[in-house]
Amino acid sequence: MPVRGVRGAITVTENCPQEILTATRELLSEILTRNALHDFDEIVSAIFTTTPDLNASFPAEAARELGMSQVPLLCASEIAVPHGMPRVIRVLLHVNTDRSQAEMVHIYLRDAKKLRKDIAGAQ
Repeated sequence: MPVRGVRGAITVTENCPQEILTATRELLSEILTRNALHDFDEIVSAIFTTTPDLNASFPAEAARELGMSQVPLLCASEIAVPHGMPRVIRVLLHVNTDRSQAEMVHIYLRDAKKLRKDIAGAQ
């Protein structure tokens, strides 16, 4: 079965654990729903990044709370690009699926929609 990538991002208003975890759960839930991912065994791995201004919590904690206890998860910091959007959580899910890469639905929520104007309108 092919492995496909699904991207997503969401913003938070402040650097606090509750905001990071709530936003990450919202983002993952939307990605799972929109891509009809019903079984965590379909998820090969997940890489989370946060902008350097977010360090109050690991986004992977929210994934564990959703039940991804067997999915390999990794958190990292985005590079600090001058004038980059602040307070962004990003995720890249690798999933086993028979669907083509073009059929995968990438999700950008809140102000993160501005990061991918080419697909934000399709959401």
